[in-house]
Amino acid sequence: MPIRIYLDDIMSKKKVSLNDLSQKVGITLSNLSIIKNEKSKAIRLSTLDALCKALKCQPGDIMQYVEDDE
Repeated sequence: MPIRIYLDDIMSKKKVSLNDLSQKVGITLSNLSIIKNEKSKAIRLSTLDALCKALKCQPGDIMQYVEDDE
């Protein structure tokens, strides 16, 4: 998929656990894990907004478009 998710990197830099972020953002631990592990097909803008607020970052810090190798 050409959109890469760097949530794990941001969480490591900010020293935030998955449990803490789940509570701050208000989504389930399993849904947050799916996003973090790049298994999701879509992310709601409200979820992206909440992640950015909780992690004090920009959407581009969490997601990046990467060219396909095809």
